[in-house]
Amino acid sequence: MKKAFDFLDGKGLNYDFHDYKKVGISEEKIQEWFNISPWEKFINKQGLTWKKLSDEEKAAITTPASAIKLMIEKTSLIKRPILELKGKLYLGFDDSWTTLK
Repeated sequence: MKKAFDFLDGKGLNYDFHDYKKVGISEEKIQEWFNISPWEKFINKQGLTWKKLSDEEKAAITTPASAIKLMIEKTSLIKRPILELKGKLYLGFDDSWTTLK
């Protein structure tokens, strides 16, 4: 997250930060994301929260609805950062951000 903040600040881009780990996230917002990108991209499978899930819990995530339910319950499963800009989503901080204006 720090790299993303530093990048946005360095570009002089204004942004609103929504800390869904502290504030939570709505089903409607997650569904908006899923309408733009496949739901599988939003699950952070590198994180500790994913690794702590049982094999049964992991196997149960087979649909957008099951992903939403678990993402609301365990917000740390959501890949970070998610940048919403002009109808596009940028998931995770990577080189694709260099084109931001």
